[in-house]
Amino acid sequence: MTDDENKARIPPKQLRIVGAVAGVGSGLTKVTVGHAFDTVKTRLQVTPGEYRGAVDCFWRIVRNEGPLALYKGATPPAVGWAAIDSVLLGSLHNYRLHLRQYTVFNEPNPSDPNARQLSLLGHGFAGLGAGLTSAFIATPIELVKVKLQMQQEALKSERQFKNPIDCVRQVVRVQGVQGLWKGLAGSLAFRANFFWMFMSIEALMRASTRLENTPFEMSEGIANFVCGGLGSCAYWVAAIPADNVKNRVFGSPLEASTSVREVVKTIYTTSGMKGFYRGLGLSIVRAVPSNACAYFVYETLLRTMGAERTRT
Repeated sequence: MTDDENKARIPPKQLRIVGAVAGVGSGLTKVTVGHAFDTVKTRLQVTPGEYRGAVDCFWRIVRNEGPLALYKGATPPAVGWAAIDSVLLGSLHNYRLHLRQYTVFNEPNPSDPNARQLSLLGHGFAGLGAGLTSAFIATPIELVKVKLQMQQEALKSERQFKNPIDCVRQVVRVQGVQGLWKGLAGSLAFRANFFWMFMSIEALMRASTRLENTPFEMSEGIANFVCGGLGSCAYWVAAIPADNVKNRVFGSPLEASTSVREVVKTIYTTSGMKGFYRGLGLSIVRAVPSNACAYFVYETLLRTMGAERTRT
């Protein structure tokens, strides 16, 4: 079915919300698959030198705090990632539709001489716009998640923050409402790298079509799974420095006036450039399966709901 036929078949309002609905499924999938890895990564980034590595961190959490401690702070992302990915992927769908209207971001469709398709650069800028848009809702959610993850007390009664709501209440009391957006600059820098992720995914999806009629031919769903996982590698290689910075800001004590600039200076002074890449290996180990599953769910839901296609 052509894009024009899809436009005629799907009401305009539905075209604008299907990405957001599919994003909810993507966000819940990410939390289910990847939160335990994220807890270990966050501990390594925020308290450098405390653990000998990812394996040591994992076993110490399990031994001292119990296996469920790996899912500390899971409530904010369970709710939050559904909201974040709803905004991220909902806006991505709309940015793709919008950018495809401009010649500078579209190109001839090789499979249909009479049609145009969004270029790789267009997919990148759609990802950039979606990442920056989602940063404003992601910042307070990730701030609460990090503060909960950093609590090492096994007994809930000994922890500073009893639950996500208590954490929000304490942040607002000490820093004001604006404290929930402390580290926004780092979050914007971090999420701007969705430029590389969605451009990479589209490039890989196009490459996968060249496998047709070969022993390695993949269905569209399998290609979504594989390319979503591989595309996340490009994202994390580019984004991990900003991730280290924003997590240090998020994990700082409530009374501290830690800024993004101060954290950048501290990391460089104490660890050099390698300090900005702390947690990269673990991030990729976590991101490949979680993003493979999440992107598969997102694209499958778009197809199921009959969304207008934004990629070839």
